[in-house]
Amino acid sequence: MRVAFTAPAAVLALAAGASVSSCAADGGAGGRGPEVRGRATAPVERLRVEVLQTLPHDPEAFTQGLEMAHGTLYESTGIAGRSAIASGRPGAPPARRVPLPAPLFGEGITVIGPTLWQLTWRDGVAIERDTGTLAELRRVPYDREGWGICHQPHRGRLVTSDGSSRLDFRDPATLRRKGSVVVTLDGRPVDRLNELECVGDTVYANVWTTDRIVRIDAGTGRVTADIAASGLLGAAERRRADVLNGIAAVPGTGQFLLTGKWWPKMFRVRFVPAAHAPGPSGAAPRSPAATVRTAAATVRPPTTFAPSPTATIQSPTTTVR
Repeated sequence: MRVAFTAPAAVLALAAGASVSSCAADGGAGGRGPEVRGRATAPVERLRVEVLQTLPHDPEAFTQGLEMAHGTLYESTGIAGRSAIASGRPGAPPARRVPLPAPLFGEGITVIGPTLWQLTWRDGVAIERDTGTLAELRRVPYDREGWGICHQPHRGRLVTSDGSSRLDFRDPATLRRKGSVVVTLDGRPVDRLNELECVGDTVYANVWTTDRIVRIDAGTGRVTADIAASGLLGAAERRRADVLNGIAAVPGTGQFLLTGKWWPKMFRVRFVPAAHAPGPSGAAPRSPAATVRTAAATVRPPTTFAPSPTATIQSPTTTVR
């Protein structure tokens, strides 16, 4: 989970010494890869987001992982020297926040009962934490780049991504790999799989550097829905923010929380058919941008969050994971 600046210029919160590097992952992230042929399958659903509520989000949070569990929102943030794990109520300042020591670069997270796993990018370790205190319990070796992670308890496994088109299945206690599957859409691999969210046998993944989420059958790797999540931020907000990165299912509701790196807002949404999503006036939208239900949306002042010291990024082409 990296940065790819899409705006012409940005004033971004970075501590001195933040990691700057290429985001290409093992497995050919960024390329289309070979065609994967198989038997005919059901058509891929085309969905979009419908915004039910708008919440504030810390604009200094370089979001890498997001998960709701036990009524608490957990968030992992990145950038070496600024990485942290936080927990609290959605839309409120974190009740707890624990920094990662440099040079660790925080990545995806998932909750497993009383503990959670937090990945790191290229540091070769994953950190197990207590969900109540966020205290570190242990570190275990991690054999690939850490991007996204989610838990499938009924299958007794974790699902992880490394920026390629592959999802790995891992042991929840040791994080050792137990298998993998290549994710395909219309027979071709989908690269740059990033933040993950497990809902039953389904895995939701955002595609890095895009406002796009794919819904994946974890058994076959087939994409069953392509979800457009564009239009969530306004033009002025986009100039300072980076990419979409943060998917958290709200248990028992069929709804999700979405945010991104340095986004000033978080959105409670549901995924609806693209051709039938009602616009703000009730009319069908003309574009794949997000639909906002203005009657239900609630915007709280972002001043709840205390700003951090900022630095100006000189190059719009800088890439940070």
